[in-house]
Amino acid sequence: MSKGLLSWFAGLFFLGWAATGCCANLPDFTELAEKQSGAVVNISTTQTVRGQGQLPNLPEDDPFYEFFRRFMPPQGPQQEYQTQSLGSGFIITADGYILTNSHVVQAADEILVKLNDQREYKAKVIGADRRVDVALIKIEAVNLPKVIVGDPSKLKVGEWVVAIGSPFGFDSTVTAGIVSAKGRTLPQETIVPFIQTDVAINPGNSGGPLFNMAGEVVGVNSQIYSRTGGFMGLSFAIPIDVAMNVVDQLRSTGRVSRGWLGVVVQPVSKELADSFSLAKAEGALISSVEKGSPADTAGLEPSDVVLKMDGKPILTNSDLSRFVAARRPGSRVTLDIWRKGGARQVDVTLGELPSERAQGIPQKRMKAEEGTPNRLGLVLADLTAEQRNELSVTGGVLVQDAQGSAAKAGVARGDVILAVNNIQIRSVEQFNQAAIKLDPKRNVALLVRRGDQNIYLALKPSAPSK
Repeated sequence: MSKGLLSWFAGLFFLGWAATGCCANLPDFTELAEKQSGAVVNISTTQTVRGQGQLPNLPEDDPFYEFFRRFMPPQGPQQEYQTQSLGSGFIITADGYILTNSHVVQAADEILVKLNDQREYKAKVIGADRRVDVALIKIEAVNLPKVIVGDPSKLKVGEWVVAIGSPFGFDSTVTAGIVSAKGRTLPQETIVPFIQTDVAINPGNSGGPLFNMAGEVVGVNSQIYSRTGGFMGLSFAIPIDVAMNVVDQLRSTGRVSRGWLGVVVQPVSKELADSFSLAKAEGALISSVEKGSPADTAGLEPSDVVLKMDGKPILTNSDLSRFVAARRPGSRVTLDIWRKGGARQVDVTLGELPSERAQGIPQKRMKAEEGTPNRLGLVLADLTAEQRNELSVTGGVLVQDAQGSAAKAGVARGDVILAVNNIQIRSVEQFNQAAIKLDPKRNVALLVRRGDQNIYLALKPSAPSK
């Protein structure tokens, strides 16, 4: 057989393999898009604001010039004007209840919902929860197409998912990708275990649904991580079970209530686990307990490490925050904790999470004096009576300077050290005596007051000088 004929057969075989083999496992989104697009809506809001608008510097032939000209006010002096914003949502009941993001409808004077068949309705807000970023709105309509709610706990990393929404106002845009991770905690948000995907999400997608391949909604597209303001491959969705819990409460009571423990928690690092004699760097380390809170009433203490709640493992500090927030006020829960080298259980009756918590007060700078660092790299001073009263503490020593291992661990000038390995410190002399006895092979845990917050920091002491 000639080389030319062999090449022809090889090419034919490759084309057949490409058509039936390499592409056989690629997903087909056509049926999902056709069936589910009808339940996805475009949401536009109008709001009266006061200020000076500024159009981006775009040429008139740029495809986004008309978009910005239409939805942004003209330049000029301070004045009242109306702005418009865009978002997405999806119908959860045939009689017109729609789920979206809170930030999509926040402070809106008018909300207009456009369906996939171009019908338009004015909507009213039934309720919104800014903490989770979920809002429930209602239009007066019947026999509407609605989504099917899925189970996000069954999602697997690597699984295909689809978003439908209105990025930049382009209705019914379908984008697809995979689940990149589950249970993500984002800065300033500890009670939502976000679903991370690489689905293309852009301004206008907010509030739209995230579907699995069965056509079930598993999440609400909420935010992106971006350094440019546009999509960079990191998108985050609120799990639908978390969102529907909010919706159920908004429909029944018009407000959302969550469980409250009354503790400040932090992660357990490898160094802290070593200092507390924990086998693994897991759990939620309690750094402070609010006086009069459910935790205080139940006898929880700073330095306790919460390992389980009602038998569910607490792997990180955010797990505890989510589990507690998901329970109703008045619920009784059992916490498995690690306290001073031993395991025990504590029963707690949860309170109700206040809608707004104090964000803390700025730390006041204290007078510093020169001194010789101790074996932990710290220059310390006794607190005055006035300073103790100001900080509401009965003991502790003031950090005037932090060097070496202390500085590397995060101890900073102005911090107040309250305890060393769970031993309360009342003076520099007591601290130095405790420091002499520290094992240089083990990490030491310092309980530090910083501003109005308590945190644990772990560091390894140097060997005592001979």
